[in-house]
Amino acid sequence: MSETLQLTAIVKEFASECGFDLVRIASADEFAEDRSIALERIDSGLMDGLPWYTPERVRRGSDPEQLLPGARSIICLGLNYFPDEPQEPPDPGHTPPSGKVARYARGRDYHRIIKKRMRDYVAGLSQRLECDVAARWYVDDGPMLDRAAANRAGLGWFGKNTNILTPQVGSWVFLGQIVTDLTLEPDPPLTKTCGSCVRCIEACPTGAIVAPYVVDNSRCISHLTIENRGAIPVELRPLMLDWVFGCDICQEVCPVNRKAQPTRNRELGDRKLATLDLVELLGLTPEEFLRRFQGTPIMRAKLTGLKRNACVALGNLKDPQAVAALGDAVIQAEPLVRSHAAWALGRIGGQQAHSTLTKAAATETEPQVLEEVMAALADLEDSSAFPACQTGCGP
Repeated sequence: MSETLQLTAIVKEFASECGFDLVRIASADEFAEDRSIALERIDSGLMDGLPWYTPERVRRGSDPEQLLPGARSIICLGLNYFPDEPQEPPDPGHTPPSGKVARYARGRDYHRIIKKRMRDYVAGLSQRLECDVAARWYVDDGPMLDRAAANRAGLGWFGKNTNILTPQVGSWVFLGQIVTDLTLEPDPPLTKTCGSCVRCIEACPTGAIVAPYVVDNSRCISHLTIENRGAIPVELRPLMLDWVFGCDICQEVCPVNRKAQPTRNRELGDRKLATLDLVELLGLTPEEFLRRFQGTPIMRAKLTGLKRNACVALGNLKDPQAVAALGDAVIQAEPLVRSHAAWALGRIGGQQAHSTLTKAAATETEPQVLEEVMAALADLEDSSAFPACQTGCGP
């Protein structure tokens, strides 16, 4: 066995010892084709809403030499995050309206977990090889084109939803890359493809997968509930179902994920965060929000964003239990939350919702919120459902 192959074997074996589920090697050549695709999508507006995703970032992340002078190889790592799904049936005596959280966000912040593991891996590898290994490591918050590297290394292949699909754990995988000066034997890309399957495209409720391998970020539920800091477009709200942080639909329907096995990394999954009580969310104080979600990806939505998302989910669930909480929100919350609470009340309907909106219309001073309140009132008064509820749906 050549020296390069021996070194590559050590690198891979040690990655497994450090708890990584997948490890493959890619060359450190520039990602010219992937760079062109990314820049084209920025120019066409498909990455709108991500101000940090700039052409400069793409150019830097597509050239490993810029990330680490003297780069020769990329160690591509994967960590399964599929949670051990709760098996307990819901309590029939208490079923408050709840919203869903994407599986990747149900545990501790994966950025910290993976970066620490990669840092320890590089330190341990240097000791094992008895030399200083030059390395820079990245997760998805860095400039590295992570999925391009995983695809080149044969860790997985691009699904039509743009996720990386791996033969071992499907798309329920966190990706990490270590750019290094070690000369390693690269693995070949996989020859697998999605073939004629379009289940993810057909299942996306907002139509965010506008073509195979192309996602319009501005329509994606994950973006709308996490990165988006403003109002959610009215026409998209009914399509967002009950998701309050992220979305898993395109992964749930993917045939590659049928045999997904729970992660052995328990810190990446918490059953308590699988669903969130939406009424409870509307009442959270900043201190309670911090105490409950600190150290989890859910912090990225911020409290105002999470309450906004809860309003949209409640409007879609149309559960009368939420009217009182939404009524408080439409009067007392921040403007962004007030406007979405008004929309939700209009969706739920009933005398109590109508009375609350009428009160809000008389006191609201923010033009954008008032516009939402008046639109909700108009929808209620034009709806055949409202007159039917005059005596039966509210106090």
